Amino acid sequence: MSAFPRRPDNLTGGPQRPNQVRRDQLEGAVRETLSHQVAVTRPLTADPAGQAIRRANRIRRRRAGVGVALGMVTTVLIGAGMTQLADETGREGAPTVVIGDPDLSVQPLLSATVAPPAPSPGTPAGLLLDGTLINAEGKRLALPSVGPAERAHSLPSGAGLLVVGAPTTAGRSLWVAKDDGLVQVLLAGAGQIVLAPDASQVAWRDGKDLLVAGVVGDQLIGTVRTPVPDDAEPVRFVGNSVLVRLDRNGPAHALWRPGAGELTAVPEWGILNVYGALPDGRLIGQVSGSGPDGTCLAALDPKRALKPVRTGCGTQLSLDGAGGVSDDGRWLLVNGKVGATDQALLVDLQRLGTTLNVVPAGPALSGAVAWTAGTDVSYVDSAGKLVQVDVERVRAGQPAEPVPVAGLEPGDRPVLVTGS
Repeated sequence: MSAFPRRPDNLTGGPQRPNQVRRDQLEGAVRETLSHQVAVTRPLTADPAGQAIRRANRIRRRRAGVGVALGMVTTVLIGAGMTQLADETGREGAPTVVIGDPDLSVQPLLSATVAPPAPSPGTPAGLLLDGTLINAEGKRLALPSVGPAERAHSLPSGAGLLVVGAPTTAGRSLWVAKDDGLVQVLLAGAGQIVLAPDASQVAWRDGKDLLVAGVVGDQLIGTVRTPVPDDAEPVRFVGNSVLVRLDRNGPAHALWRPGAGELTAVPEWGILNVYGALPDGRLIGQVSGSGPDGTCLAALDPKRALKPVRTGCGTQLSLDGAGGVSDDGRWLLVNGKVGATDQALLVDLQRLGTTLNVVPAGPALSGAVAWTAGTDVSYVDSAGKLVQVDVERVRAGQPAEPVPVAGLEPGDRPVLVTGS
């Protein structure tokens, strides 16, 4: 017989689990269970920071891959483009056009202690002296990135200059220099460079080609080219065309309208030099003459292939091509001789006819001529000194003399700013 009585169901009998649990024991068990759950590290269902980091890494890897691919394509395209340009121009090496980075280290330098003479009606708009622009008010703007200059022309906006460099063994350069001190190279290693009267276009010789481009801000756009003879070089803009001298030592010329074909030869009118344009578009130039003086002045009609339509002779003019026409078309300042002396001559173009009406204006000029008003003109003489001409005083028999420029040292040659 068993010590325990047998149950009527199939459950095994045994010690019964006590149902009486104290409150403190229950609280302790709950605390222990919760502590075990907290100790277990569980992954978060949402991790915004991790997702952002992973997304950034994926984007960076994609951009790196795209950048490498674009770099390879760009390298191929640039190499092909430079090869094509070299083939077209017949030159070896880099093309003439240079996309330069602005020199942000150049800052305006203003000084009132070193200033040119007080402004007067004959004072030029500005001078470029040894890398420093001096305006009529005496303010100086340092442009140390600009090399030796030959010409300087105001930008159409009036906010800076186009500066044509002096010729070197490596060719000529063209800079844009802004009033805030920014200087950028537009051309390097070019041949002869000419600017449109409003500085909106530039033409230059590069290898076997003549090129024209528009000037917009601090870059050249819309470049067009045409082949030219070996000795050809641009002379000036004539409306929308470029006048080209076919032989540096001869009177042969041609006109080229960019985008409209090749050069169009100009008949042999004996054109030697061109000094500027009249308001109606005709040009004032020097032509070969049959008299003892050898040359004459003439008005050239661009609508008739630059045919001379009015000619005046009787004065011995220089062949150096220096000179300039006033904005109103009334006056011409040009080099010539008075007796055996080289001088700048003032010519009344309203009376251009069979003879020339000229009066001595001052010492012989060199470089550009800047007409700042209808009756005032400035230039740099052959000794590198600034000359300011008052037309009325010259007509009254008082030729101009050089005027001092503060800061101008012996041997310095200032460059006159034109087009302002």
